[in-house]
Amino acid sequence: MAVLERGPSLTDQAAEEIRARIVRGVFQLGEPLSEIALANELGVSKTPVREALMELKRQGLVEVHPQRGTFVFDMNATQVEQLSEQRAILETAALALALGKDRAALGRRWREIVEAMRQALTEDDAERYRTLDGDFHRTMFELADNPFLLEAFDLIAFRVQALRNRLSRDPDLNSTSFQEHIRLAEMVEGGAAAPIDATLRGHIEWTREHYLAALAAVGPEASAAPPRAKGRRRPSD
Repeated sequence: MAVLERGPSLTDQAAEEIRARIVRGVFQLGEPLSEIALANELGVSKTPVREALMELKRQGLVEVHPQRGTFVFDMNATQVEQLSEQRAILETAALALALGKDRAALGRRWREIVEAMRQALTEDDAERYRTLDGDFHRTMFELADNPFLLEAFDLIAFRVQALRNRLSRDPDLNSTSFQEHIRLAEMVEGGAAAPIDATLRGHIEWTREHYLAALAAVGPEASAAPPRAKGRRRPSD
């Protein structure tokens, strides 16, 4: 049980802890959240927990339903489609900017992350691997050097990571995904931008397909929207 230290930012501490549990999958998609239970677990009053949940609501990680309560966010197939579309728009824009502003830095940073991913796979540390996967993609936004683009990405980043942690737990998929990240890193260090863009788009497209397949396996309500036409199979993000 994590007991928070007393200090001036209990709300921030509570939000960080609850957010981490959502992203890691400790709290499942659609799971109800009790202010009283969370306050007791974190060793604080209900006020910072309530304020933390409102902050997480603004980040899209928590849903508040009047007369029903507060729940971890959930997504149906249509919403996964829409999130993937937004992600593709943002990531390809960030990639183009990062390549134009400092291609060498992007290649260097991606190589470092790929090596850390290799180590995580060797140690069978799937959680660490998925965190590094998120870092790999965020690097494009950091090197794009556009705070507005980064802000737009941050609006969906936690939800993307939460889905990644829940729907990409197959070791075989992680292994295949690793090869795709190697390919992207190698392409940055030599070659035109267009093939890299196409590879990134394909990478995100397979992620979308994988999410939809996992949702469909849960039940018919979760798979309300059929997947679009599929291209070359891609590894999970």
